[in-house]
Amino acid sequence: MSDLRTETSEAFSAVFGGPATALWSAPGRVNLIGEHTDYNEGYVLPFAIDRRTFAAIRPRTDGMARVASSFADEAVQLPLAELAPEALGGWSAYPLGVAWALREATSGRAQEAGFDLFVHSDVPIGAGLSSSAAIESAVAMALDDLWDAGLDRRSLARVGQLAENKAVGAPTGIMDQSASLLGEADAAVFLDCRTLNAEVIPLGFDAAGLVLLVMDTGVSHSHATGGYAARRASCEAGARALGVEALRDVSVGDLSRARDLLDDETFRRVRHVVTEDQRVLDTVRTLHERGPLAIGDLLDASHRSMRDDFEISVPELDLAVETALSAGALGARMTGGGFGGAAIALVPVDLVSQVEFAVDGAFLEHGYTAPTTFPVRASAGARREG
Repeated sequence: MSDLRTETSEAFSAVFGGPATALWSAPGRVNLIGEHTDYNEGYVLPFAIDRRTFAAIRPRTDGMARVASSFADEAVQLPLAELAPEALGGWSAYPLGVAWALREATSGRAQEAGFDLFVHSDVPIGAGLSSSAAIESAVAMALDDLWDAGLDRRSLARVGQLAENKAVGAPTGIMDQSASLLGEADAAVFLDCRTLNAEVIPLGFDAAGLVLLVMDTGVSHSHATGGYAARRASCEAGARALGVEALRDVSVGDLSRARDLLDDETFRRVRHVVTEDQRVLDTVRTLHERGPLAIGDLLDASHRSMRDDFEISVPELDLAVETALSAGALGARMTGGGFGGAAIALVPVDLVSQVEFAVDGAFLEHGYTAPTTFPVRASAGARREG
């Protein structure tokens, strides 16, 4: 982590000809359980991970916003006055979208100044670990401080979501930004996506001798493309047909009525969300009452639901999950928006190498590109680094 801090600071100086005045970071996240429930005003249980995005910043006096990163060749600049969703594109839509969204949220109250910003990260891109929210959260914290906007972390999560929805064009919920901003070490964030009430839930993985293993399939995905938007539209159509504000208001007991009212595809989309909400509640209760060794079946059921009802898995994700379970994982599921990205497995520490070896072998046997596997720990949320 110290290397990332140093690399970010040095790169800022190289690009912008002098040191930054502040350095902020925010983590990616892994979602333990609760997929596609966030935009349905339901429940999620993510945690911030020990992979972070750094944002070095310095004010300017000419009203320009200039951004650069370690994953793009050229810096991008715009006058603050011209920031608008339609003016943004590419990777810079994330940080500049946050600047636009923060201006919207403060209605001109913030002490807006131009800025130079450099972004550097070790959160894998396209793995379902929310590299985008890590950028948004680090930049939101940096700009909130630079502009003396005074927004709390829940408000900054909404700023990040607005940027992603309007500037990037991805219809995501608020889970990712909330996890990145509210996370704590060795704990998950139990988030009610309707009220934005958040409760820190101790995980106890270390004490139980468990590791959460990320298995990045390398299959790329993009939330701004059609599959994610189509699932969201199905959920909204199901809620309208059932006469509720959001699928959060549908219980497992209501599913028999839903089956009679909805076409088969819409019903299965609804069934995933409704049962996934219940699985989140069951996971929180199980962690409280029995500890992390007892949550494996809930993770497995979540994956089956995403594979069969929501239809967002891919063969590589299914193979990673099935192989990890066969090799000794207590539970496993795909995580993130789907159509690629990563799966996670809850694995006893002494079986991690065995699971990694088995997954690598299975991918080789099926002719797939070798996955990238690595353990993650629950980490602190966004913070100032210097």
